[in-house]
This record gives sequence, C-alpha cells and structure tokens, in this order.
Amino acid sequence: MEFVNKLEPDVNKPLIIAAMQDMGNVGSIVVNFINKGLSTVPFRFVKSNRPPYVFDKGGYIEVPEEHWEYRYGDGIIVFGGGRGQPEQSDELNELCQDVINTAKKYNAKFIYTVGGFHTSRQFGKYPTTYVTTTTKILLEQVRNLGIETTPHESVITGFNGLILGYAKMNGINGMGLYGELLEPSIPQYRAAKSVIETLEKLTYQKLGNLSELDVRADAVDNQLKDNNNDEYS
Repeated sequence: MEFVNKLEPDVNKPLIIAAMQDMGNVGSIVVNFINKGLSTVPFRFVKSNRPPYVFDKGGYIEVPEEHWEYRYGDGIIVFGGGRGQPEQSDELNELCQDVINTAKKYNAKFIYTVGGFHTSRQFGKYPTTYVTTTTKILLEQVRNLGIETTPHESVITGFNGLILGYAKMNGINGMGLYGELLEPSIPQYRAAKSVIETLEKLTYQKLGNLSELDVRADAVDNQLKDNNNDEYS
C-alpha cells in the first residue's frame, strides 16, 4: 500500500473515528456524514496497489483506483469512508496498523469504528445500534448509559472489526458501533443515523444535521416501492 502525507495537522489527543465501506454502506455513510458535518480537512492518503476487482465498461476493462483519506477537525481524526476496503489480508492488516500508528503519533486515547449489524428482527424505521468494546470495564460503562451491547458471540470480519483488535493489542481503548439492517445490498441511512445518534451520546458532541439522513432514507424507500410497483404493473 502507498501512504502519502499532505500536511501535518495541529491536533493532540484526538478522538479517532475509523471505518470503511461495509454492508449497507453504513461505515462509509457515517464517515462521510461526519466529515461534512465537522468540515474536516484531508491530511493523509492511502492507496491500494492491488485492487480486488476491475470494471467491465461494456467491452473494455478499467482498473479502479481505490484510495482513502485521513481527515482532521477540532479534536478529531476521521479515517475511511469512500468505496471498498482491502480484501487481501496483508493489506488489511497493514492498513489497521497504520491507523494505530497515526493514533499513537497524535496521542489518541480512544478509537471508534462503525458499521452494519445484519439482523432478521423487524424494526420498522427505528434500528438499534449495538456496541462492543475492547474491555469489560468499558462494557459496563456503556450498559450504564442505557446503550445496547452486542447480543451474542460472533466473528466480526473486515476493517470495521479488525481495527478494534489492533487497538486492544496496542493498549488503546475502543468501541465498535453497529446499526441494525435487513438488506445489506441497499444503502442503510437509518442504520447510519442510529449509529451517529449513539456516537453523539458517547462523545458528547453534535456531528451534523441528522435530518439529511432521514431524507435519503425516504428516497431509498420510495425508489424500492417504485421498483416493486413496476414489477407488478
């Protein structure tokens, strides 16, 4: 992987929020929303030299350029968003370590990651966000706030799980926030909204105008209804 620093941010002991595209695009939606809401500034770029797929443009191939940004704001560093994440395990591990190295460089004490939580539970327009932590002490603190924790044992794959393992191995506290969703292939704006609401509760700060996500969620619902009507008309 290629890592390029564009400038040196003036931050110390920031919160780190790091997430990449996952099921329902929850990780990317949340990261992009925070970057917009906090007007963060890019300072470091990551580029994969081994894309996991190519585009067939109808008779000819294009190779995608996958890259991701570190951005900073007042007391915060945000990594990820965008499209995709490394599928090669060595690149994924290298990227997680780079996030940890960046956290250490700026004396960060806490890392949050976010993503989707696939469920069969019918929750209407109000998905729950489930939290997992790097220590049992943090787990009790989360429960004392009345926030739901992950309900059963599971394996969390990809960047949005593995980064918590790297945080734990490096003595950095961390939490993963995962919003319920039913359809992993559709952008899940309500899951993202639930995650952001929980993140705001945990960090005691406003991250943006959440009504934007309601509008986008309604637009997705209307598009799905139109598609279903077309099938039966």
